[in-house]
Amino acid sequence: MNEYTQELTDTDLVVTEHARSKIATLVNDTNGEVSAVRIYVSGGGCSGMNYGMTFAEKEEAIDSVMSDGNGFKLVVDPVAMGFLEGAEVDYVDDGVNASFVFNNVFQAVGGSGACGGCGGAM
Repeated sequence: MNEYTQELTDTDLVVTEHARSKIATLVNDTNGEVSAVRIYVSGGGCSGMNYGMTFAEKEEAIDSVMSDGNGFKLVVDPVAMGFLEGAEVDYVDDGVNASFVFNNVFQAVGGSGACGGCGGAM
């Protein structure tokens, strides 16, 4: 069994009850094929970082983990955590569209979310 460097708390990353419930459902629906949902970040150019989620077949020793023992398990690597600290993950279903939403993601890096105007023409 891996030794994890950190257990995530709501101080590190807020995950709403709706998001927790949906993540638990997604993990449980895989019948043991995955152990968690992983949050990742990737470069988004002028727009800042892109935030996403994918299934994790296993947790890595460097991952931070948030779980409740009832199927909800979320893992985040240290690089992604650097961009997520203080953010909120929510799940929104308006009857037409359903998705995970990342709120307050600029808190950790001090950004505003607005384009700085790099001057590049497209």
